[in-house]
Amino acid sequence: MEENVQKELELLKGMVVTWKKDYLGSAPSERGGEFLAKEFMEEIETHVYPYVKRLYECEYLSGSEAKAFLDFCYDQVEEVRRALGEARVT
Repeated sequence: MEENVQKELELLKGMVVTWKKDYLGSAPSERGGEFLAKEFMEEIETHVYPYVKRLYECEYLSGSEAKAFLDFCYDQVEEVRRALGEARVT
C-alpha cells in the first residue's frame, strides 16, 4: 500500500472514531438509544464504504486491505451497540 493511501486510511479511521465518540455522547441515559448504532452504520455505508470500494477498484488497496479497513469500521459499530446495550441494563 502506498504511503499516501495509508495516510488517507488513517484519516478515515480517525473520522470513524470521532463519529463513534459523538454517537456514544448522544446516547440518552435512559432507554431509547438503540437507533444510534443503526445511524452510525448508515453513515459508514454512505460515506466510508464507497470511498474504500473505489480505492479497491482503482487498485490502491488489495482485497484483504479493504476488508481489514471495513472490518475496523464495523467493529466500531459493534462497540457502539455493546455500549448502548450495557447502558440500557443500568
